Amino acid sequence: MKILLTGFEPFGGETINPAQEAVQLVKDEIKGAQIVKCYVPVVFGKAIDTVHEALKKDDFDAVLLIGQAGGRYEITPERIGINCDDGRIPDNEGNQPVDQPVRADGPAAYFSTLPIKKMVEYMKAANVPAAISNSAGTYVCNHLMYGVLYYLDKEFPNMIGGFMHVPYLHEQVMNKKETASLSKEDVVKGIEASLEAIIDSLA
Repeated sequence: MKILLTGFEPFGGETINPAQEAVQLVKDEIKGAQIVKCYVPVVFGKAIDTVHEALKKDDFDAVLLIGQAGGRYEITPERIGINCDDGRIPDNEGNQPVDQPVRADGPAAYFSTLPIKKMVEYMKAANVPAAISNSAGTYVCNHLMYGVLYYLDKEFPNMIGGFMHVPYLHEQVMNKKETASLSKEDVVKGIEASLEAIIDSLA
């Protein structure tokens, strides 16, 4: 079994992204499944293209996309990606679409095909705060979730996939008073627990 695990680079003035930081530390093999890692630019269009190219290079059973949601306390598997790009800030190349579709030929939304409730259950069992989220926003995280699910629908019908947001790391909130954060170790633990849930669901 092979799973593609992706993490975003830093954006929005941050020098690190907990998604990238944690993905780098996730085990390369979990419960006999190979975990293949991919790092993604926070750029509309390029983010989807990067993951699409990675998906075409191997025979994956699942893809788990990881991004930062600063201010959240829990690790949150996303239920749905919507067909809307609406950047609250420019991406890392200065693009800031307003009310644009991710794919003009796509449906209004795609639901995650990952076992999101099982993922939350496994994370809580590992003493990591977790909950399902019903909004991935309209920035590059949602853009990537929708775009990858579009390609899974069109090109990889036997693959499951979806997106999960992680909070800031402790070191990111030193100057952000009363802002939630998690340790890098807990973020890694949460991602690995989610991967175990995905693997068990495919077994």
